[in-house]
Amino acid sequence: MKRELALEISRVTEAAALTSHNWIGKGQKEKADLAAVKAMRHVLNTIKIDGKVVIGEGEIDNAPMLYIGEKVGLGVDKVDIAVDPIDGTRMVGLGQDNAVSVIVLSQVGNLLKAPDMYMEKLMVSYKAKDAIDIDLPILENVINVAKVLGKRINQMTVMTLHKERHFKVIEQLQTAGVKVISIPDGDVACSIMVAMPHEKIDMFYGIGGAPEGVISAAIMKSMGCNMQAKLISRTDCKGQSLENDQISQEEIKRCKEMNVQVNQKLQLSDLCKTDNIIMSMTGITDGMILGGVKMDEDMATTETLLIRGKTRTIRKIVSSHFMERKDIAIKKIIREENYE
Repeated sequence: MKRELALEISRVTEAAALTSHNWIGKGQKEKADLAAVKAMRHVLNTIKIDGKVVIGEGEIDNAPMLYIGEKVGLGVDKVDIAVDPIDGTRMVGLGQDNAVSVIVLSQVGNLLKAPDMYMEKLMVSYKAKDAIDIDLPILENVINVAKVLGKRINQMTVMTLHKERHFKVIEQLQTAGVKVISIPDGDVACSIMVAMPHEKIDMFYGIGGAPEGVISAAIMKSMGCNMQAKLISRTDCKGQSLENDQISQEEIKRCKEMNVQVNQKLQLSDLCKTDNIIMSMTGITDGMILGGVKMDEDMATTETLLIRGKTRTIRKIVSSHFMERKDIAIKKIIREENYE
């Protein structure tokens, strides 16, 4: 991936963060997401890439933009794209921390193609990359990683999502003396925490979205870490009901069409085959890694994390945006979405 493309891609997540900012705390996560999608798509179409969305907002039937298979860009360099205009839409709606906009670019054919469904994920830093097995109970994985790291079990720190489906796991780990940090949403940010040694997070475990899982895998691959995963049907994740069972049947059908299987262990190389990726993540609300968008009259400030996997380089970019000079289309999105 070309070095100069990295800075261009940072514009994509900055635009998504800026256009979703005024929906923070307004309880309308769908409108925030729509604004971010519009902005992200617009900026992608100004960049000299021949891009194809392989992980995005869902199938073409229910996602008018950035759907799986959509082509974006002005042509030239062929790339596959994984997007999450807002990782943490609920957090934007509720005004909570850790909402980000994120995108990954990769060489063609290197990112898992999968439906927008649930995914079980287990991530660990490079120091213990050979010590995990998602088929084993989570406590056994923690014990194995602790041995490699030379830690006692009560010195381990595990991140997860604060969801009902994880409550038993959280209780089990805490009973064993493990420190558990649980956040409402945002497992892409969690993968960054695991990948960066100074963050002191030993592992992540949780069930979240597959798009976020593929993006996390690209981050883990580019940083020399490890991740394993399984695609999980809605019924297995949320329990039996007529609606969940119908959705699960469609998920299983789509998995077969895309040549992946539900409940099958996926190695990191299945999720992302190369470390030659570019990842951009911009904070929308304040978080553990990035500050959120700050507005001061006609000027906005954003914080973006930019990873170039080929050189294993991580850059943090703080940008000032004079809104009067912003792209006309971006300002139009802001007006259309009734921010003013």
